[in-house]
Amino acid sequence: RHCRLKYLCLMFNPVLRRRSVWWRLRRLFLALMLLYVFIPVIVKLCPSIQAKLVFLNFVRVPYFIDLKRPLDQGLNHTHNFYLEPEPGVRVGVWHTVPAHMWRDAQNKDGHWFESSLGSAQSAILYLHGNAGTSLPAGAALTAVLFQVLSALGFHVIAFDYRGWGDSDGSPSELSMTSDALFIYHWLKVRLNKAPLYVWGHSLGTGVATNVVRRLCDRDSPPDALILESPFTNIREEAKSHPFSMVYRFLPGFDWFFLDTISANDIYFASDDNVNHISCPVLILHAEDDAVVPFHLGKKLYHAASRSQSLSGHKVQFVPFDSSLSYKHKFIYRSPELAHILRY
Repeated sequence: RHCRLKYLCLMFNPVLRRRSVWWRLRRLFLALMLLYVFIPVIVKLCPSIQAKLVFLNFVRVPYFIDLKRPLDQGLNHTHNFYLEPEPGVRVGVWHTVPAHMWRDAQNKDGHWFESSLGSAQSAILYLHGNAGTSLPAGAALTAVLFQVLSALGFHVIAFDYRGWGDSDGSPSELSMTSDALFIYHWLKVRLNKAPLYVWGHSLGTGVATNVVRRLCDRDSPPDALILESPFTNIREEAKSHPFSMVYRFLPGFDWFFLDTISANDIYFASDDNVNHISCPVLILHAEDDAVVPFHLGKKLYHAASRSQSLSGHKVQFVPFDSSLSYKHKFIYRSPELAHILRY
């Protein structure tokens, strides 16, 4: 009876009704403020949370993909297999042969695909970004990229770092780099001196510059490094990412969030790596990229242009106008891509 009376009072008394709404809004505001403060504290106390947010390897879009069947993604000239970068750790690999070989590739086994590398004209080692697998931008999108590269005559080798897709283990910057180096050397010895290019996308650009720096330190650089939607280093990328917008101006932002990334030994310092790289570099970036802002790609290009180790090597930056709507992951749509890569 008391509840009914209270309800009737609220219904017929506008003052009480306004007070009720005000108190609800106030409680909601206080709850949001507590959550706003609570999240940085939890991230600082549990640094592993920040590592998961950087890698996002637990996110799969679309989720129900059988990586053992690249044919389901329209890649009928692609072979799925597994390699072990170290004992007990297995990573999944895709090998897409050039388009002119697709008829010969039908129903062939792994031995045929591997032996085809011996007669390759050129090959690309593709390093994907976070939040996915060797199909980082979604199955249909990256399958089209592989088809484009295949049509240009490239063998394309793409793999999942440990902790991604159906690969074993858990991710770290060190393991991602060592996995990529292992796959690179596996591919290199089978190519019979054919050109080998390293292509990184998004977070994969950080892996790519790590790999190429180590190769150059050993005087065995790849034939070129291609960086699609790259950033300078992970701290600057995290600070520029849309998800950080709500905390960017919070006092102590660096201490709460950026120092926590470093505490996980995650750096991806491409702006430092370019000072140790000695091979041609091509940077591709869309002006309307909201995930990795265009200015970070431009800044990396300027760092590479000033690099003493890159003196005498071609360093090229190719922007894509925002009117094209290529954003973070649609550069493969460019009809100029074939010309850019050939040039």
